[in-house]
Amino acid sequence: MTAVEAKAQAGAVIPPVDDEELAAGRASRPRGKRRLGPGKPIRLGYLIGPLLLLGVWSWGSAQGWIDPRVLTAPWTVVTTAWDLWESGRLGPDLLVSARRFALGLVFGVLAGLALALVSGLSRWGEAIVDGPVQIKRSIPNLALLPLLLLWFGIDERMKIITIALGVLIPIYIHTHNGLRSIDGRYAELAETLRLRPGAFVGRVVLPGALPGFLLGMRFAVTSSWLSLVVVEQVNATSGIGYMMLLAGTYGQTDVIIVGLVLYALLGLASDTVVRLIQRRALSWRRTLED
Repeated sequence: MTAVEAKAQAGAVIPPVDDEELAAGRASRPRGKRRLGPGKPIRLGYLIGPLLLLGVWSWGSAQGWIDPRVLTAPWTVVTTAWDLWESGRLGPDLLVSARRFALGLVFGVLAGLALALVSGLSRWGEAIVDGPVQIKRSIPNLALLPLLLLWFGIDERMKIITIALGVLIPIYIHTHNGLRSIDGRYAELAETLRLRPGAFVGRVVLPGALPGFLLGMRFAVTSSWLSLVVVEQVNATSGIGYMMLLAGTYGQTDVIIVGLVLYALLGLASDTVVRLIQRRALSWRRTLED
């Protein structure tokens, strides 16, 4: 029988344990004991999965289990990419794709953020904005392409607008949810302090909606690359998707795989950048991610 149990049976009053004593108890916990949760972050852990996939791909190609006509070996992809770069074909297409991605992402983020603020801060704004956004959410960009082609033709406007429409939805959904998840007591405190609407938005609304906005940014970046793949293979004359489309016409599997690898690397890099920003901007939160 422990001393605490003996005191409890004797009717003695057990003093309460404060936060400092609990923290000291956690610090003195044996290191070998398993903790609940995912555990400590793994340095560069996001690269383990892609590297394992690359290893399986390389092993299968080296052993002859993968037909080169179906999936080109990794070393052949690297050689082909270098040849395309040396010939001056890859660089311009890569720059065009990056420009379309950046412009579509910027316009989509600005539009989604503006609509989320209007809808999240006003019941009338929500009544007007939320319904059309939800309708667009249920219509994929691929279904809108014929109409966008009819309205804007095959120039850059159609491509950038298509990408922006794909970005707008996740930014709006997650930012709107972040706005409506702000504790109502902060609004009451702002009213008590007689904050002006601009100060209320800057000091309460935007910081409170930041976690939702950054989560939406991760989805938005992915949507931007997905939309880019679609628009560059429909009536395009430049870009990585156009390069892949031509390669498919001539049966150049290695060039197609180069394009897919580029899309994958660019998508992984952009998502990593957003995750780093998210970790720095939300360093004050204590979550399982930490």
